[in-house]
Amino acid sequence: MKRTYLFFTVLLTALAISTVAFASEHGPHLEGWFLADYQLERYIFRLINLVLFLGVIYWAAGSKIKDFFVGRRDGIKQDLDDLQTRQIEAEKKLKEVEASIANMAQEKQQILDDAKAQGEAIKTAIIEKAKKDAANMAEQAKRTASNEAQAAVKTIRAEMADMVVAAAEKIVAEKLSAEDHDKLVDDYLTKVVLN
Repeated sequence: MKRTYLFFTVLLTALAISTVAFASEHGPHLEGWFLADYQLERYIFRLINLVLFLGVIYWAAGSKIKDFFVGRRDGIKQDLDDLQTRQIEAEKKLKEVEASIANMAQEKQQILDDAKAQGEAIKTAIIEKAKKDAANMAEQAKRTASNEAQAAVKTIRAEMADMVVAAAEKIVAEKLSAEDHDKLVDDYLTKVVLN
């Protein structure tokens, strides 16, 4: 309410000064500090007219003007409060972002450590599998070598037997005569038949 009175006081003073300036510009020049009678009457009528005009405006729209300025003041206050709230929220988010950035180094190191541990585990598993595969291959090679050695021994025995038979035939053929040969065949057949 105090502001309203102050506003109208300043307004009336400004209008009074402007009226005097207007009157002095368009009317006869002032002589000294006093106004001529007709100028004084015009001045007073203008002043009354102004006061009535302002009174009607205040009576008709004073509450609306007051509500407008009060609403404007409240709106600005609300905007300032909202801005302060948003500033606090922005500062909080900034702190969270700074904290997450600080945690990024730790998370990066943790990821690197986890990856290194996984790499070591995979390396160990690969080495163990390679050792098992090598042992299996060595065992397979031993079995294959043993089987091939046995097959070679059989082959060699068969070849040796063939060679011994061939050599024996040769020796027998050289030393045996036809009669000894027939006698040997008869003896052999006799043994086979009797057994």
